[in-house]
Amino acid sequence: MKVILLKDVKGLGKKGDVANASDGYARNFLFPRKLAEEATQENLHIVNLKKENERKKKLAEIEEAQALAESLKGKELKATVKTGESGRLFGAITSKDISELIKNQLNVDIDKKKIVMDTIKQIGTYEVELKLYPEVSTKIKVIIASE
Repeated sequence: MKVILLKDVKGLGKKGDVANASDGYARNFLFPRKLAEEATQENLHIVNLKKENERKKKLAEIEEAQALAESLKGKELKATVKTGESGRLFGAITSKDISELIKNQLNVDIDKKKIVMDTIKQIGTYEVELKLYPEVSTKIKVIIASE
């Protein structure tokens, strides 16, 4: 019997997949636990529409991330911090600090988890990578100066 999975089922497939299951397994296990429904033409049509909507939504998110990456490409951020004698910072600059700099200077809200960098402990110029979406990333320049 062909069934459409409503949730991930170990050994059978992931949510939204159309899978073959034995009649007894489907009627006695999958249907009562609301793990699957019978793969009728109407149900298959609904699943296809949902997949198409998800695909369109994902494409829109990718386009939005690419536009944001293009607008941020080559931008510079400047920060002044307290330093010691040898140019070493009191504390460190982390991805959270970079996120706040981007928000204050460029008016763009970027989550600190999307910023790929090591902690900055010296004054200087650094390249910081922003992973805006799994396939979309860009680099910005961060200039750390002494007060």
